Amino acid sequence: MKTLNFARAAQAALIAAAIGSLNSAALADIKDYKFELVDQTVQAGPDKVFTVRLMNTKTGKAVSDAVIFATRLDMAPDGMQEMATKVLPMPGAEPGTYKFKATFGMAGRWQLSLGAKVQGETGTVENKLVITAQQ
Repeated sequence: MKTLNFARAAQAALIAAAIGSLNSAALADIKDYKFELVDQTVQAGPDKVFTVRLMNTKTGKAVSDAVIFATRLDMAPDGMQEMATKVLPMPGAEPGTYKFKATFGMAGRWQLSLGAKVQGETGTVENKLVITAQQ
């Protein structure tokens, strides 16, 4: 009877250890993720499409299936934070890329602020990227 109880306890301890090590080894730090622009410039005007890529900086791989819940596009880099425009999500072309459509009302530097959740990670990826709109 003692042997059976000891075997069950040992088995339970091994399973718990295995599950615990898998969870801690699989997760990265939320600071290991960042957005980057695919193209740094767009033409000024309505309905311009631009693409960003979410990268894991430790692995160098693009991250798919993130949930982007916050977007803002304004002219803060040129001192005009009040000049903001709507950002509409578009279907992405390749895994790890996220497309958006916006109206760039004038030439200049536009700041894209993004917030996203990466599946399986705790915390929020937040980045501010600068897109230059040209005439």
